[in-house]
Amino acid sequence: MGWFLGLGIAGLVLLVLSLVFDGVLEGVLDGFGEGLDGFLSLPVIAGFVSALGFTGAIVLGTTGTGAGVATGAGVVTGAVVGWAAWRFSRVLMRDTGAPAPRGEDLTGTPGSVVTAIPADGYGEVLLYLAGQPVKYAAKSASAVGRGTEVWVDSVLSPTSVSVRPVER
Repeated sequence: MGWFLGLGIAGLVLLVLSLVFDGVLEGVLDGFGEGLDGFLSLPVIAGFVSALGFTGAIVLGTTGTGAGVATGAGVVTGAVVGWAAWRFSRVLMRDTGAPAPRGEDLTGTPGSVVTAIPADGYGEVLLYLAGQPVKYAAKSASAVGRGTEVWVDSVLSPTSVSVRPVER
C-alpha cells in the first residue's frame, strides 16, 4: 500500500510543480509524442499518476484482492482522470473570443462632437469602440456645433470619420 500512496503523493507534487512553474517543466516532454497534442502534458500525467496511486491504495486497503487488481483499478481510474484533465485543459485553452474591433466597425455608431466641425474642414468627435472612448477627426457635409449628437456615415481613414447630425 505504501507504493500506491507514494504514487498518489508524487502525482500531487507533480501537479503542484506544473501549476507553480506554469510550463517550465513542459520542456521535459517536448518532442515526445508530438501528435498527442497535450495529452502528455504535466497536469494530465500528474492526474493519471495520482489517481492510479490513490485508487490502488483504496482498493488494496478495502478489499482482499492483491496488488494486480489494485493496479488495474488504478490504471483505469487514472486513465479516466487523465482524459478528464486533458479535456478540461483543452476547453480552458480554446480561444473563441470575439474578433478584435476594427475601424470599419464604427459605421453606424453614435457619438458626440468634441470640437466643432466646420463645413469645409475637420473637427473632432468622441466615439466608443469596443466600449472604450476614442476621439476621431470628423468631417461633415454641413457645419456641426460642439456637443451635437452625430452618427458615423463612413470611415475615411484609421483616424477620421464622416458623420451626420442626428435628427430628432
